[in-house]
Amino acid sequence: MKRFSTTSFWALCLCAGLLVSCQKSDQQAQKQAMPTPEPETQQTTSPSEQPAQTSQQPEAQQEKVAAAATQQTQAGGEQLVPLKITLPKPMFVGTPTNISVPNLEKPLGHPRAPFLAPAGTANVALKKPVSSSDEQPIIGELPMVVDGDKEGAEGSFVELGPNQQHVTIDLKSKHAIYAIVVWHYHKQPVVYHDVIVQVADDRDFISNVTTVFNNDVDNTSGQGVGKDMSYVETAEGKLIDARGAQGRYMRLSSRGNTANDLNHYIEVEVYGKAVK
Repeated sequence: MKRFSTTSFWALCLCAGLLVSCQKSDQQAQKQAMPTPEPETQQTTSPSEQPAQTSQQPEAQQEKVAAAATQQTQAGGEQLVPLKITLPKPMFVGTPTNISVPNLEKPLGHPRAPFLAPAGTANVALKKPVSSSDEQPIIGELPMVVDGDKEGAEGSFVELGPNQQHVTIDLKSKHAIYAIVVWHYHKQPVVYHDVIVQVADDRDFISNVTTVFNNDVDNTSGQGVGKDMSYVETAEGKLIDARGAQGRYMRLSSRGNTANDLNHYIEVEVYGKAVK
């Protein structure tokens, strides 16, 4: 009886050992069957897929980006390039604070951005015939409006009579006009009133008249209420986007300024291309 009990005890131990061994084998098999996680790898993208950098770029790289940005094209396929506008020497420094004019734009505080125009665009007003509502200027002669002299010194400007006066430039043929730059009088910070710039096919401004700029807020000049802003004269001149308006004649008018009732023109440049 005692021998039978001992044998039974060892038999039970052997069975228990076999059971534990089977459980461990099953657990190892389950672990081997589970997929092993792959180590994380850093995702890379091609240069075209990389997000734009928000940090400041080196100056040389910014210049390259700016140069590439100018290689734009119009809908018609023309390449757009910056206009080369030569500026005169500034005649005053600082920003005027005592000018009270409605709808007056604030000074930029920095040079204006380059103006893009179709390649081949040039100043087509240089040395062209000029007429005026005041054929006998108080100071200067009408050809000085387009003689290429933009300096604000004495002898560089034309002074017309009081109230509304205009100058008309004959471009000698029809042109597509992209920009006009006008220097009234930048020797001191003044604002000229009711500045209106128009393009037309005829000298009487009856046929195909396009107004490209008008800051007459109350229609005093009878050309309609203008939505453009008044501005302070500076050596940069006023650059007007003509948006490709076409015509042979260019007319600029004004009605005195914040200093007096007289009208002045130092220089007018008209950037365009002949219409074929």
